[in-house]
Amino acid sequence: MGRMVDADGVELWVEQRGEGPDVLLVAGLGDPAEAWRSQLDGLADRYRLTAFDNRGAGRSPLPDGPLSVAGMADDAAALLRALQVPAAHITGFSGGSFIAQELALRHPGLVRSLVLMSTTARPDPYFRAMTRFWNWMVERAPDERAVLEAFYLWIYTPRAHADGMVDRFIDEALAFEHPQSTEAFQRQLAAFAGHDTLDRLGGIRVPTLVLAGELDLATPPRLGRAVAESIPGAVFEVLPGEAHQPFQEVPEVFNARVGAFWREVEAPAAGRATRHR
Repeated sequence: MGRMVDADGVELWVEQRGEGPDVLLVAGLGDPAEAWRSQLDGLADRYRLTAFDNRGAGRSPLPDGPLSVAGMADDAAALLRALQVPAAHITGFSGGSFIAQELALRHPGLVRSLVLMSTTARPDPYFRAMTRFWNWMVERAPDERAVLEAFYLWIYTPRAHADGMVDRFIDEALAFEHPQSTEAFQRQLAAFAGHDTLDRLGGIRVPTLVLAGELDLATPPRLGRAVAESIPGAVFEVLPGEAHQPFQEVPEVFNARVGAFWREVEAPAAGRATRHR
């Protein structure tokens, strides 16, 4: 069961699962905590996972005034402090990966490692044109199903459209009791479209894994590669045959890879503890 948490005056809906090293899962545009269901279920035997609704998504209210990626990163930092988590492995997807980058830059002491899935550091002309289309699409599409059918063309593989997975995701989204408003979608989208950390990423000093889907239209691998090349020591990997949201399409592949990465990060600390005994 989830609960509302006061994160330094901002009310955020939080889901937690499992025991072990802390992991914070940061969702992308419009996604509630439930987007991470396969990670909350599949990794809880080894980690304590926290997923939450960003401002204006799910059950977290939309505040007055413009949204910013930096402000949402501060929300994530305040949430970790409210939950008394001294530091966590941070995993961000798409817009959530933008938040994760800012979190590592603005609050480095709270970040043990980064996984950046479907990411960029500076939106390119294609990305900006795509988001401009999304901005008016949510107002002019004939109904919510049409919005999702169009939006998901950028998100999921042709395989997922062919085998019924996308239809299932659409039905689940339409049945969700806390849909995102058009205003909230547009304000989150504006924040993510204005994201730019490219010239600052060299300041990230934690182990970082950057993952890209080979078929990703929204944030193609070249954008993720540029992020990895800007972060000292970052590892960049392309997931063959996958698109923008592989943590939902192939959760077993995603979970295995991030789990292996977190074990690698944890291993030096375990080694130091063994040597000191």
